[in-house]
Amino acid sequence: MLFATLFRKAYLVQLQYRGAHAIRSVTSVIFGYIYISIWIGLGADHSLGKYGTEGMIAYIAANQAILVTTLFITYGLGIETLVRSGNIAVDLLRPVHLFPHLAWKEAGKIVYSFMYRAIPIYAFFALVFSIPLPSRPEAWAAAACSLVMASYINICINYMIGAASLWSGEARFLYWLHYAVAMVISGFFLPIEWLPAPLRAAAVWTPYPYIQYAPVTLFLGTNERPLAALLGALAWCAALTALCYAVTAVVRRKLEVQGG
Repeated sequence: MLFATLFRKAYLVQLQYRGAHAIRSVTSVIFGYIYISIWIGLGADHSLGKYGTEGMIAYIAANQAILVTTLFITYGLGIETLVRSGNIAVDLLRPVHLFPHLAWKEAGKIVYSFMYRAIPIYAFFALVFSIPLPSRPEAWAAAACSLVMASYINICINYMIGAASLWSGEARFLYWLHYAVAMVISGFFLPIEWLPAPLRAAAVWTPYPYIQYAPVTLFLGTNERPLAALLGALAWCAALTALCYAVTAVVRRKLEVQGG
């Protein structure tokens, strides 16, 4: 009941900022249009492998749309602000674990972003570039499961980034490092199979391909190992959850409050 309330309240708060989010969505559309235009230009002189020009248009459109539900979430889940104000001590004393408390609040924001930003962004690209939607129900189901896990993986990563601010006072550098790495090896700009061999080899040992590449390719039907993609994401969700709880246990033993 508590988590459902946190989820609902976070969702309702976001509804108050629909105008600001609409402006941000326009910015996302502009960037996506630029990326697509680049691939259209490249496709004029190159075959673009198994994707082709139309496939890359759909690939970039889907990536740009889900970005607001995967990578564009609250920095550090707001833990740094709690540390600076001193409220982190109160939150750690609550009779509910800090991780699910913050995760469910973020989930409400993510669902809002999916409904009011991701869907309109993809709808725009689908209409402008005549992108066909998947015809197989299993593609929709697999993509939905993968997208939920992708968002959860990033929640876990941001939770640990936020927890780092308990020692450093702020961890924004870790957030931008995470963002930069994700842009390179998550499959956002390039499909994973097109990355240079060293980057491709490194990417498969990280959760990043499951943040962007997996949900997009499952939705488009270009993923050659759909079951492995889902199981891999599930394994990372389990591992990162355990790590988040372990980090919280360390935080409880050593808490440094910067303000309050």
